[in-house]
Amino acid sequence: MSDDSSYTPPKVWKWDAESGGKWASINRPIAGATHDKVLPVGDHPFQLYSLATPNGVKVTVMFEELLALGHKGAEYDAWLINIGEGDQFGSGFVEVNPNSKIPALMDHSTNPPTRIFESGAMLLYLAEKFGEFLPADHAARTECLSWLFWQMGSAPYLGGGFGHFYKYAPVSIEYCIDRFTMETKRQLDVLDRQLAERQFISGDNYTIADIAIWPWYGQVVLDVVYEAAEFLDAASYKNVNRWASEIAKRPAVQRGKMVNKGTGPLELQLRERHDAGDFETKTQDKVEA
Repeated sequence: MSDDSSYTPPKVWKWDAESGGKWASINRPIAGATHDKVLPVGDHPFQLYSLATPNGVKVTVMFEELLALGHKGAEYDAWLINIGEGDQFGSGFVEVNPNSKIPALMDHSTNPPTRIFESGAMLLYLAEKFGEFLPADHAARTECLSWLFWQMGSAPYLGGGFGHFYKYAPVSIEYCIDRFTMETKRQLDVLDRQLAERQFISGDNYTIADIAIWPWYGQVVLDVVYEAAEFLDAASYKNVNRWASEIAKRPAVQRGKMVNKGTGPLELQLRERHDAGDFETKTQDKVEA
């Protein structure tokens, strides 16, 4: 990677060296599996293969919220996918998600089993299957889905843009940081204005729009993601902070954040989740003890 301002792109780009940075060893310009690896399958209807990144947290929070409402059919096994080691390029994972990104989900309650990839698709699938967190009224449903897809389209600028160049890039490039900081702050302003007269993103009810947006933008203003809250002047987005703090207190959100987590305090890491009791007995502090 070069930070030379005189760089001129070639007529045809060729991949001849790693770009550097935290994720350089797993980045490549081709798709498909790199090795054979069968995915494990547990006892529950849903099999989730994931990691506690913001996209992974969306889905584990959704499952925990559904279980909190008493939907026993939403029981799930959550298997840790270590993206730093390239688990997402195993043949079994690629069969579930040809895009090789976490999370990947299999629903074994259908015949044949249904694969679902892309976190937004998973939230919509589960909301429709269990009739929760998605308004029935046509106008309210449309508003909710608009915000769900807003997140799917906007977060790459936050994660792959701002997060990458601010925290993970091997060199600090002022133009890139300025460009994506501006866009991130614009998006936070979009949310702040939306939340000025609403308790939740799409209205008065907690929906999949909130479940999708909170792990990204909520955790940014709470200084969990990228440790950039001060840099972004996140405290100035009063409505986003109110909303983010309120959702962070939900027990299902607190549980969902722990699932497939491999970093941070050991007592908050539940690397695999196969039963509700695992939160009490199988966090990493207890496993290592």
